[in-house]
Amino acid sequence: MIQKSFDNSPSLYLIPTPIGNMEDITLRALNILRDVDEVLCEDTRDTGVLLKHFNIQKKLVSCHEYNEEKMIKYVLSKLSDGLNLGLVTDQGTPIISDPGFVVSRAVIDAGYNVISLPGATAFVPSLTSSGLEPSHFLYYGFLNSKSSKQKTELMSLVNIPYTMVFYESVHRLSNTLENMLEIFGNRKVCLCRELSKIHEEYIRSNLEDLLPLVDSLKGEFVIVVDGNHEVFDYSSLGVVEHVQMYLDDMSEMDAIKKVAKERGVAKAVIYQEYHNRK
Repeated sequence: MIQKSFDNSPSLYLIPTPIGNMEDITLRALNILRDVDEVLCEDTRDTGVLLKHFNIQKKLVSCHEYNEEKMIKYVLSKLSDGLNLGLVTDQGTPIISDPGFVVSRAVIDAGYNVISLPGATAFVPSLTSSGLEPSHFLYYGFLNSKSSKQKTELMSLVNIPYTMVFYESVHRLSNTLENMLEIFGNRKVCLCRELSKIHEEYIRSNLEDLLPLVDSLKGEFVIVVDGNHEVFDYSSLGVVEHVQMYLDDMSEMDAIKKVAKERGVAKAVIYQEYHNRK
C-alpha cells in the first residue's frame, strides 16, 4: 500500500503538542488543528486549554487507552464521510509512549491516510543533550512498573551496545535507577527532567552517584543510559568453542542456554549445532 499524503484524501493527522513550553508547537500543527473537522484527545480538558491558548475552536472527542478500540468504528465512519481528523495526546507526539496506535493502525488497514507531523517529543532533546553517543540508540519508553518484571526487561537489554532512552515517573524513579545499577553496573547516565519548562535540568553522572540525589527531585523524567561497550563479538567464534568457554563453570545445558542468549538464537539451534560439530 502506497500513501500519498498530499492527495486530499480523508486523513487522520497525528499532531504533536508541547511537552511544557507552549512555544514548542509548530506552525503546521496549529494550521492542521484549525483545518481538521474534529480532534481526538487523550484528555479533552488538557486539549481544551491548549486550543484556547491559541484561540482555536474545535469539536473535541475523547480517545484514550481505555476506549481506543471502541473509537475505531467512530473514526472510520467520519473518514468515510470525507472528514479529516486530528489526534493529539496530552503532551508530545501521539503513539510515543502514548495512545494512538490502535486507531491509527485501523485507519491504515482501512486504506485511509495517517499523517504524522514532526514536533515535540521528550526523548530527542534528552538524547542530544545527554553527552552520550547518539549515532545509534534504543528508545525503550516506560519499563514495567513491577520490579521483578522490570529486572527481566533490563536483563534483556544488558548487552545492548547503544545508548538507551527510558521514560519514568517520579514515584518509580529511585527503584528503577537501583535496578539499573544492579543489572547494568555503574554506567554513565543523564537524568533529564521538566524538559522545556522553567525547571528544566540535566544531571550527567553515573548510576551510583546519581542515586543519592533522586529523592529530592520532582517532575517528569527521561533516563538516558550508556550502552554496553564491553560486549564480546561472537561472530568470529564457532558455536562449539563458544559453548566450551563456559564448561568449566557450568553444565553443558546451562552453557548452551547462555550461548543461545548471547547469540540471540533459539536454544535448540545451539544444541543441535553443538552436538553435530562436537
